[in-house]
Amino acid sequence: MADTATGMPLVPTDPELACPIGPVVDIVFSRWTTPILWTLNMHGRQRFVELERRITRITPKVLTQRLRQLERDGMVVRTYHPEVPPRVEYEISELGRSLAPLFAHLTEWATTNLDKVERARHEYDTDSPQ
Repeated sequence: MADTATGMPLVPTDPELACPIGPVVDIVFSRWTTPILWTLNMHGRQRFVELERRITRITPKVLTQRLRQLERDGMVVRTYHPEVPPRVEYEISELGRSLAPLFAHLTEWATTNLDKVERARHEYDTDSPQ
């Protein structure tokens, strides 16, 4: 979009509008989303209890909420099997799987840079007045 008087592009003043990846960060990097997607990508279709066992610090309530949100966002597919007892399975969708290159880049970045982050934190904590 451009200013009609000057023809110059309009620059959003709202930081949320100025950052085009903000909505992606909200979807993908909400707490627990990454471990859930990572687990489903690495281990395939999982039942709720299997996810709970693999992601040990998540509560059942939060796991349920995150799975529902991921299903709503199209990142996870939920399959209900009407048997006795009922069985529900979750798997990463093609849309969710399309994030694999992003996760690979982040893993590479972490391998290369997390030690630098830790050193910077240590220096900051050591040098900063209390």
